[in-house]
Amino acid sequence: MQKLTSQAEWISRAQQVLPAGGFGNFDPGIVIARGEGSHVWDEDGNEYIDYLIGSGPMLLGHGHPEVMEAVLEQLPKGMTFFANNAKGIELAEAIVEAVPCCEQVRFVASGGEADMYAIRLARAYTGRDKILKFEGGYHGMSAEAQMSLAPDTRVNFPQAVPDSAGIPQGVADQMLIAPFNDLAAVETLLAGHNDVAAIMVEPLQRTILAEPGYLQGLRGLCDKYSVLLIFDEIVTGFRLAYGGAQERYGVTPDICTLGKIIGGGFPLAALGASTEIMQHFDKSIVGGDKWLMQLGTLSGNPIASVAGLKTMEILRRDGSYDRLRAIGKELQDMQSDALRAADIPHQICGDATLFDVFFTRGTCRDYRTAKHDNPQRNATYNATLRRQGIFKSPGKLYPSLALTKADLERTRHAVQEAVQSIYDE
Repeated sequence: MQKLTSQAEWISRAQQVLPAGGFGNFDPGIVIARGEGSHVWDEDGNEYIDYLIGSGPMLLGHGHPEVMEAVLEQLPKGMTFFANNAKGIELAEAIVEAVPCCEQVRFVASGGEADMYAIRLARAYTGRDKILKFEGGYHGMSAEAQMSLAPDTRVNFPQAVPDSAGIPQGVADQMLIAPFNDLAAVETLLAGHNDVAAIMVEPLQRTILAEPGYLQGLRGLCDKYSVLLIFDEIVTGFRLAYGGAQERYGVTPDICTLGKIIGGGFPLAALGASTEIMQHFDKSIVGGDKWLMQLGTLSGNPIASVAGLKTMEILRRDGSYDRLRAIGKELQDMQSDALRAADIPHQICGDATLFDVFFTRGTCRDYRTAKHDNPQRNATYNATLRRQGIFKSPGKLYPSLALTKADLERTRHAVQEAVQSIYDE
């Protein structure tokens, strides 16, 4: 029998053909072979409980039978058309029904693409150029989004710091950067700049919760200064609640972006707003000078659309979000209880549906305070979890509805081992 390729061999092959040996997303030192339910297996056959879940989209777990059935029914009918299709239209209808700010949507293939078009749409609608975003906020890979995403050095606000080579200085000149959870700083910037098109914000910034009244305050400031409010709900949409952060917090933005869950694990994202704002995608209404050109080979792909529709249907069933929050709360408590018992300073930062541990005595309220007092503790903790069969990002934990009681008990044991590894240092 021919020997199967080992993980080490796959890693070596990747290093020959991929920059830094990976896709740019996650640790290239692990190669995933398959996923099923709440588990994934690497190319050496090692099994893990999956708390990465594809960076968010696999809220129902891998290979959910109902989603698979919908996809397999669509496959022989066609995989992509570059034309309108019924399933894409049905998905648009379902999104409009669910998300408060959406009267119309436009599909794209990725969350970063949706964020890029949301910025462009705000500029087209307002006729202004500047965008205000928050230090540490993630909005994809466009030039604007790469401003002050993860700056290594602190500079004075509102100076923008590029996080990538290849971005012209002119992009930075059109960006204003503010600290998250600071309404006074935002108002100072809006009062001093009359050319701001929009504020772009993650309602849950990475894992940093908006303080009570903060999102409502942003809405009020946008109304006061005639600025659009963009919610980046690529992560929070259909996760914090069926209607996303807009439903959870009771704040309606002017524009939002959606991704991950609405594609059911396939490449699909969208941006949505009122019909008035979205008409800038219709040249026959706004004319050539105000028209926002947008097209994409896979936009509204029927395979992704049926996967998203079925995923959303399952999430609408009674008790889905209560169960997700209960799972998340149990995961939060098991970590906090173990760390507290070992007298290890920490904070659980985020929402029950998306969070992580910060090894700090402080409060995580913005990019500069959401830091580990001892980064080595975080490295040790996550490395031990990996060895114990827990697959997660070093800065985020995604609960899913596929998790079982057995998964949670195994995770509890892994957490105890990880805490002990810190205690032993």
